Amino acid sequence: MATGSTPQLIALDWGTSNLRANLLGPGGLSLEQRSAPGGIMAVQNGQFAAALQALCGDWLAQFGCAVLASGMIGSRQGWQEAPYLDCPASLHRAAAALTQVDFHTPAAAKPRTLHIAPGLRYQDLSGAYDVMRGEETQIWGAHLAPGSCCVLPGTHSKWAWTGEHAAAGQITRFATYMTGELYAVLTQHSILGRLMYFGPTATGAIPTGTARPLATDVFLAGATQGLQNHAQATHALFAARTAGLMNQAVPADLPDFLSGLLIGIEIGGALASASTGTGAGAGRAGNIVLIGDEALCQRYALALELAGLQSTRAAQDATTAGQWQLAQAAGLVPADGGA
Repeated sequence: MATGSTPQLIALDWGTSNLRANLLGPGGLSLEQRSAPGGIMAVQNGQFAAALQALCGDWLAQFGCAVLASGMIGSRQGWQEAPYLDCPASLHRAAAALTQVDFHTPAAAKPRTLHIAPGLRYQDLSGAYDVMRGEETQIWGAHLAPGSCCVLPGTHSKWAWTGEHAAAGQITRFATYMTGELYAVLTQHSILGRLMYFGPTATGAIPTGTARPLATDVFLAGATQGLQNHAQATHALFAARTAGLMNQAVPADLPDFLSGLLIGIEIGGALASASTGTGAGAGRAGNIVLIGDEALCQRYALALELAGLQSTRAAQDATTAGQWQLAQAAGLVPADGGA
């Protein structure tokens, strides 16, 4: 921990698979970071307080600062369900709608309070709803300009827009694409995965925990087909099998071909929605801001360039920055960031 810095916020990014904690000082400065595979699906019998104590017990004992969480911890399967805010939704509206949960810590006479950020929901012209939890905090932390479009790749990829003339940080609409989850299902539980090879390559074994280098040409070939055939997605996906059968791609490259196909289908669908003026994608895309994992954002940047779109990367600390801003707006930390 930085010498002389006074902790002012325990910020929790509590998702489905992982719990990430950040001890923040004045101005949102990160003093210490921790993480554990203690996501909501790993917590048994509602023992969320115990999971938090296991990771941050010493912080809770030493510091009386506020505790704020964003992500799936506020879902129906989380600690306590936090309400959804309808779009357009601003950071200040979210700060006024934090859900409070009291919990006890060992040797403490009084309970502590966890402040959970609300999720967002958007209803498109067809009447269907879209929801997000956690991504909104990243978007606010990315300091997007009015009229921006951002993409948050992941298991459930999100495309979100800020209003042209809206208040700073207002999210007007968004759309979800199940690209990452489809990739997992198709590679692990469908015939498409039968021809794929995920182990060591001919050039040598890949160290444990190291991502396999991207087969860029093969990925772009898949992305091209996805972009061109996004309206026939279930047909286009079969190319991930025939590319292997016809020796257009070697087994070790087929995962990247399928990745390109799926990302291309996602981008093609989002752009079609924008051009027709329907759904959450209505409106110009412009320069797209990518928020999330470096390797995954690299794939999206390549596919977006193929579609004729420029993209930039948001800062790596967008989640923490958004949590700090939310805490400021809610009065949980000094508005000026001082001690």
